[in-house]
Amino acid sequence: MSRSQPELNPWTQRPPYRVPRHPAVTDLQLAGNEGAPPPQALAARMGAMAPEQLSRYPDPSALERRLAAHHGLHDDQVLITAGGDEGLQRLCRAALAPGKRLVLPEPTFEMIRRFAESTGAEVIAVPFQVSGYPTERVIEACDDSTALIAVVTPNNPTGDVISADDLRLVAEAAPQALVMVDLAYTEFADEDLTQVALSLPNAIIFRTFSKARGLAGLRLGYALGAARWIQALRTAGLPYPASAPALALALASLEEGSGEPDVSVQVWARQQLESTLRSQRVSVNPSQGNFVFARGLDGAWWRDAMAGLGVQIRTWPDSLDLADAVRISCPLSVSATERVSEAIRIIRSPEAVIFDLDGVLADVSASYRRAIVLTCLRFGVRVTAADIEAVKAQGDANNDWVVTWRLIRQAGGSVELDAVTAAFESLYQGVESGSPLWRSETLVGRCETLRALAARFKLAVVTGRPRRDAIRFLRTHQLEEVFEALVCMEDAPPKPSPEPVRVALNALGVRRAWMVGDTPDDVLAARAAGVLPLGVRAAGIPSSRSLPLLKAGAARVLDRWDELLEVLP
Repeated sequence: MSRSQPELNPWTQRPPYRVPRHPAVTDLQLAGNEGAPPPQALAARMGAMAPEQLSRYPDPSALERRLAAHHGLHDDQVLITAGGDEGLQRLCRAALAPGKRLVLPEPTFEMIRRFAESTGAEVIAVPFQVSGYPTERVIEACDDSTALIAVVTPNNPTGDVISADDLRLVAEAAPQALVMVDLAYTEFADEDLTQVALSLPNAIIFRTFSKARGLAGLRLGYALGAARWIQALRTAGLPYPASAPALALALASLEEGSGEPDVSVQVWARQQLESTLRSQRVSVNPSQGNFVFARGLDGAWWRDAMAGLGVQIRTWPDSLDLADAVRISCPLSVSATERVSEAIRIIRSPEAVIFDLDGVLADVSASYRRAIVLTCLRFGVRVTAADIEAVKAQGDANNDWVVTWRLIRQAGGSVELDAVTAAFESLYQGVESGSPLWRSETLVGRCETLRALAARFKLAVVTGRPRRDAIRFLRTHQLEEVFEALVCMEDAPPKPSPEPVRVALNALGVRRAWMVGDTPDDVLAARAAGVLPLGVRAAGIPSSRSLPLLKAGAARVLDRWDELLEVLP
């Protein structure tokens, strides 16, 4: 006898909200549009809270009174919410139901559609086709069943704004509908429409402490509007949406601040980044948020490339409408803005391409890798290709003599590095057998492709090989003249030190470059030198072994080096 299963709201079967990220560690977070952090003294107030404040249910009335006074309202015209987005959710619950409609200009804040669809209401999408809020198309989309109209200004992610006159037109055109006026980014705009919206009888305003006030971690927002609408929102949500510490810190930030927060650095950064993008022939949408928004790009590639340079940005690789879009939050300092501008130039206008040799240009599976296996055998240790890859993935493994020695030691062998090196070189150079393993090395890819690449970019090789071995490989394959610089074991400390990469940059006379390598050491060296790192899987290495390269910071992991032609500008 079969048992029926519980049925859920179909809306809950869709994937939860998630921002797709590259696995690399990034130190500059520019995906979330957070504001500048508050003073340390504000955070220190948490430690001064009385225990009783934590044991009682929080009371938002003091903060609501402070906000009401700030905006010239009565206390019953303000509602504290768990972030601005929870206020939007309350409004959708209060205004929408099956048979009712939301008119929603898109692309916009993704959660608005999700909140509306959870009520069973119909969402009427109106596209942002040109700069500015699509006022006429929104009004045309309204009918008697329209219960809610979304106005996000500045709009996330495009940065578009609505004028005061157009906001009035929208509200007047649909008096039977409520107008959701999301002003999360209004501090960064040329005009704050709070008072204009408050003058409209059917508008509800949503503000947040997350952006300009830099308190996103508190998850605190608020709604403003006529008392009857605020009462409806109060009914539509939890009775205690904000914690006592969040309320106390938010109130302190208002009392200790001098009016509106200073956002001049972010506005300056926005102007600088828009200028940099335009200089790199990127189409930029005029933004009045604390972010820049560009289209006509491969969003997934830009997310990965910026992550390779240590910068996290926002893209929508799984979206049909936004796959070509990039949003970059405004940095909070001049130096960070300059760093992001340079990252954009590196991605868009590289001057050089740097190659590791072994495993990238040279298939060493039957030479160096074979020498590792045979040398280990000489000392009574059997190793596999997977064993070798595991050691290389641990990092600081740029020297195959050292890799071999470590493998022997891990297996319990007791031998000096000099003895391992001598045995390895005997096999590789063919000292005893007369059949050197280096003769088995083959070129990965085609010489003609490298020559064509050299016509567009300066090329260099940065390798841990001894110079004589590197030169021999390049001569054997008639590649010496293709590379303007060759950096070898004798020229700099081994990777992951960035020094060999910097030596190559200096030799080429360039600042902006990409580098292709097959080990985490290559990736780390490139990243530390300010070069865009790309990984490549050495011959015979499955795609499942790409994660160490990605975690080290490789923007992408290629099957062969020549696949970089698909992403080079």
